[in-house]
Amino acid sequence: MPGPVKTEAVVLRSIRYGEADRILHLYTLHRGRIGAIAKGVRRARSRFGGRLEPFFRLRIELHEGRGELLTVTGADTIDGHAGLRGDARSLDAAARACDAVARLFETTEPHPAVFNLLCRKLAMLNEDPGCATRANALAFRMKLLLAAGLAPQLGSCARCGEGEHLVGFSGAAGGVVCGACEAGAFALEEPAHAFMTASLGSPLTEVPPAEDRVLGQVERAISATLEHHAHVRLGPAAARLPQPLAQSTA
Repeated sequence: MPGPVKTEAVVLRSIRYGEADRILHLYTLHRGRIGAIAKGVRRARSRFGGRLEPFFRLRIELHEGRGELLTVTGADTIDGHAGLRGDARSLDAAARACDAVARLFETTEPHPAVFNLLCRKLAMLNEDPGCATRANALAFRMKLLLAAGLAPQLGSCARCGEGEHLVGFSGAAGGVVCGACEAGAFALEEPAHAFMTASLGSPLTEVPPAEDRVLGQVERAISATLEHHAHVRLGPAAARLPQPLAQSTA
């Protein structure tokens, strides 16, 4: 029904529109992903200030009319995540997390677990730049797969049910496969299998460490699952940004 809407929201993306407006992509607690227009927000005296920028968590008021876009009528900041904006890796990780949520959960169907997961991810990046790792990003994507009902089968062969000798992964089959069923699959080493299992059962704050080779296999498995079952292709989980130069002790 058209009318006022009040909910919590995370700003996924903000796009300039016209002379002074912005189009917002929001992920909300009660309405899933929605689009909204913030009129006059780019004017110097706008009552919204800078709080409609990406990664802000808000209590937002909107008006729903007959068009596809809702209109922002009020917004209060819950968390602006100012800390992550001062670190290139954290900023990039936040953008990739928001993009993954936007692509996987495109409808207005509410997913409170996804909203809360995204809020935890942004809060972690805000508090600790050390969380902006490829391992953490992949663990986040594994949890999104679970929320979307796409979590791969990891406990036994997805083709025959064998519980041992799980040596490969097949996106088409929907999970790990044994040696007898590995035709068409790619290799998935035991550490990659263990990382995927741990990611589903552990908080984001307890992501296990893993070598880059292992994480490459995990990322390939996630990509194969998404492309085959959701027809979604995400970009790399993490950017390969240059490491900070070590300070000289001379």
